Parts: sequence; structure tokens; C-alpha cells
Amino acid sequence: VELVTFLHTPTSVVALSHIQSSRVGICVVWGLVVMVMVYSVGHVSGAHFNPAVTIAFAACRRFPWKQVPSYVLAQVLGSTLASLTLRLTFGGAHGHLSGMTPSGSSTQGVALEFIISFYLMFVVSGVATDDRAVGDLAGLAVGATVVLNVLFAGPITGASMNPARSLGPAIVACRYGGVWVYVVGPVCGTVAGAWTYNLIWLPYKPIARSGSTASFLRPL
Repeated sequence: VELVTFLHTPTSVVALSHIQSSRVGICVVWGLVVMVMVYSVGHVSGAHFNPAVTIAFAACRRFPWKQVPSYVLAQVLGSTLASLTLRLTFGGAHGHLSGMTPSGSSTQGVALEFIISFYLMFVVSGVATDDRAVGDLAGLAVGATVVLNVLFAGPITGASMNPARSLGPAIVACRYGGVWVYVVGPVCGTVAGAWTYNLIWLPYKPIARSGSTASFLRPL
């Protein structure tokens, strides 16, 4: 099911290749892709397109650790297949594979990826785990957060927020120099974001373990 990640990488990178004159356009494309996928498969798999989000849910006892390896494998596999398809489509040009190396320093990259991943996970925790939230607007909230994050960090890091999105292109291009930035930053940021929301939510309701999937569209 998590192979829907296959749809995200090419859409994002094609946007980068063909609408560079409109930074806002790129941001909107990324946000719309995430929003559509959340509404399409959120009720099936919990819309886990991001290994960092899956790990963060597991760290907060809202997702079973035993399912994490299979989810992460599917996410990375989907991103790799998407990147390979994109490379073949554009004649093998590495320039069409983005999100592997920050344009600034590694420290800046980790810091920005941590911040935007924290913000993303805080929002995801609110719409996916709080039964007071309006579940029908979950996709819109997450998609809008992606748009804002890309506007903020896109020029420096590409605003990956997703280790799979960066690992896929890195595997296809065999370029791993800066990929650690896109693993450390998002994973640490999402775990911190999830636990921060739990600290806010804890006085109102004890943390409960979810079922087999944590869905964006159903309160847990």
C-alpha cells in the first residue's frame, strides 16, 4: 500500500524542473500531492508516506514497532522506483533528482529539516490523534503545512521532510554525501514534534496505542 509514495517523488521533481519561475507554484504542487494522497489512501494505510512520521508514531506508542520495518521498506522502495522512472524519462540526467544535498551548510540543512519536520509532525499529530480535531480537514491541514514548509526551507534544503523522498533519488544517482541530513533532521524533528503534541494533549487524555494503522482520517 505504501507504494503510493511512488507518486510523490516524480510529481515534486517535475514541478521543480518545469515551473522554476514560480516558487509558489512548486509549493502548491507539493502540498496538493500530499493532500490528494491523504484523502485517497488515509483510510487504507493511515497515509504513511514518510518513514520519519511512521517512526515518530511508533516512538509515541501510537503505531506498532513490528510494522515499522515493512512500512519503511515500502516507502523507500516506492521513492526509489519513482526516481528511477524519472531518470529514465529525462534521459538519465541527475539534475532532475533533487533533495539529496542542501545548498547551504550541513548544519543549516539539519536545522531547517528539523524545524519543518517538527512543524509537520505537530500538525499531523493534531489531526490524526486528537478526537477533538475535524478529521475531514486532515488532508487540507497537512497539505497546507507542506506548502508553508516548502516556502520556508525549499531554497536551502529542498524541504524534504521525508527520508524516503531523499533516499530514493540518492540510491538511483549513487550520491550519498549529504543524504544523512535528510535522515537525521526529519526523524529527530518528527519525533520531537509528536512528543511535544503529546505533552500538550496528555492533561486531557492518556496516550493510547493505536490499532494496526494510524489514520489521518479517523481519530484514534
